[in-house]
Amino acid sequence: MSKRVTLFEPPQLDSSKAPIENVLELTSVDDIGPDVFTNTRPLWHPPGARGIYGGAAIAQCLAAAMRTVPADFAVHSMHCYFVLAGDSEIPIVYHVERVRDGRSYITRTVQARQRGRPIFTTTLSFNKANSGGKKKLQHAATMPPVPLPTPPGSGSRRFDENRGGPFESARAGIVNRGATPEEKKVRRWVRCRGRISEAGAQHAHLSALAYITDSFFIGTVARVHDIPRFTSAAELKMALKALKNPSDLDDEDISRSLNELKEEESADLQRRLEGALSKLQDAKSKSEHKEIGMMVSLDHSIYFHNPWKFRADEWMLTEMESPWAGEGRGLVLQKIWAKDGTLIATCTQEVCFLLRPERMGGLPFPLPVDPNEWIGSSPCG
Repeated sequence: MSKRVTLFEPPQLDSSKAPIENVLELTSVDDIGPDVFTNTRPLWHPPGARGIYGGAAIAQCLAAAMRTVPADFAVHSMHCYFVLAGDSEIPIVYHVERVRDGRSYITRTVQARQRGRPIFTTTLSFNKANSGGKKKLQHAATMPPVPLPTPPGSGSRRFDENRGGPFESARAGIVNRGATPEEKKVRRWVRCRGRISEAGAQHAHLSALAYITDSFFIGTVARVHDIPRFTSAAELKMALKALKNPSDLDDEDISRSLNELKEEESADLQRRLEGALSKLQDAKSKSEHKEIGMMVSLDHSIYFHNPWKFRADEWMLTEMESPWAGEGRGLVLQKIWAKDGTLIATCTQEVCFLLRPERMGGLPFPLPVDPNEWIGSSPCG
């Protein structure tokens, strides 16, 4: 008997909705309980990862929790922990617990389970609109002056709106490229493809934002240390071959994503290889050569500053930096602005980051001793 990757037969894609809305659609499981939901469609397994894309679990937990709160409450924070690798070939069941319902704040916890075991858990807090009083203290980080991505057809290859997948992105540069790792900032434009439907309302925009926050996030520690995610075309091919259930992207889209990643890293990699070519012959240079051994997300937090004042299908600027790394872990901070300069959200993530002691054949990342400890990674690092 073949495996079913969803509890129920997935319906046809709804052309009136944006791709991200179809990807994140939930189905109620009334037979289990009133606040229980499951993924309507198969979830994406990123190349090279041991589990599903973490952004899907984050976004669907948020979507499930939002179904249990009044419409005049909006999420202001969610704190997540990746517990076990999510299997893309098994349905996920989301259990929402109504922890507290107050006049100004509501608290929910959501547990994502497979085969009865928790793979992901999050606590969310919701705030009632306009409950901050008439007098308010206000300040916000200013959006840096970064030009919007160049539209297709203008001679630029920075992004292609005709590609598939639920969202698109465009590189916006690295600040302080020649500085120390903690001083560098990686910038990128992101937005959902298509137009989020009126029926989806702001809940759809918030879920889409949550989905996007996990993309490119985990790779920041490697980027500020100039360590490429993939060091050869062979590793790219192995990662693609290991892919399962690419529901969000088809093979051509994934190849494009990997090629974009390769293009981003090629300049830095070429510069490092050219500068170190002669030195790589001796033992000292070999000991200094760094490759990723394992890179997984441990936790993920989002602070939603202006949940009512943005659209996820319009360009948003992300800026990522890593103030600290050590003890096999690294901390990453992310700010996200709407294109009008409104600070939408601030995110944090701690990453388990281990270097490969020596070159090994086989998989692009060696498996940990316990495969259940591998949580998964972002689609393009």
